[in-house]
Amino acid sequence: MSSRSIRPPWEYLQQATVPALQSFELSRLNHASNLKKEIDTLLEQWLDETAAAMLARFLMEQPIAPEQPVFRSVTKHLHPAPREGQSRALVRGRSR
Repeated sequence: MSSRSIRPPWEYLQQATVPALQSFELSRLNHASNLKKEIDTLLEQWLDETAAAMLARFLMEQPIAPEQPVFRSVTKHLHPAPREGQSRALVRGRSR
């Protein structure tokens, strides 16, 4: 990652009119907003990729009998069977 030194145009800003300063401010805020959108997109992609990798690791670490499908093993951990007198909706965290 490269570090970038940002140097505002001090001489211009000191001599600029109020409308010019307002324009400069709006352009910097717009640029900052665009950067945030890019960061949000990258963060979402990073989370998706990390989650997919973690799922693969989880599946690799599960002791699975040869006749047991992988999906059934995963869903068993995600949605355990209800206890006696308990509805499946409560096990999954939903209330009716």
